[in-house]
Order: sequence, then C-alpha cells, then structure tokens
Amino acid sequence: MVKAQLATKIGEIIKRRKLTQIQAAELLGIPQPKLSNMLRGQFRGISETKMIDCLTRLGRNVEIVVKAAPRSKAAGRVSVVFA
Repeated sequence: MVKAQLATKIGEIIKRRKLTQIQAAELLGIPQPKLSNMLRGQFRGISETKMIDCLTRLGRNVEIVVKAAPRSKAAGRVSVVFA
C-alpha cells in the first residue's frame, strides 16, 4: 500500500511538471522501463527507499515520523501523508 501511494505521488509530480518518461527516468536515475512499470503499479525491484529518493529528486522533502500508538490499540499503523 505504501509503495502504491508513493508511486501515485511520483506520477502526479511528473505529470504536473510535464516531463516525458524518458526525461523523468533520467532525472530520477532509473531506467525508463522501470519507471514505466512503477507508474503502472508493478513495484518488483523498486524499494520504498528508491521511491523516497525519487521524491527528493523531484524537489520534495520527505519526513518519516515514528510515534507511539494510542494506548487503546495493541498494534500501530502505517500511513502516508502528503502535504
């Protein structure tokens, strides 16, 4: 789920900047076919770390916040928030 959210945001930024996949792949430092796969939801071989690197290369700051879960919940949760 996290990878899907990150890939969606990367795709939105690429579209907003009107970059071709070739231009975007060069900027992101990944081969164009791998970028195409990522944007189509095929994440094999692409880590969350690489996706975060892509966001920083697209001019975004990325923060990872770890905090305690509420006492009423035994397990925590993972969420991605775009500001």
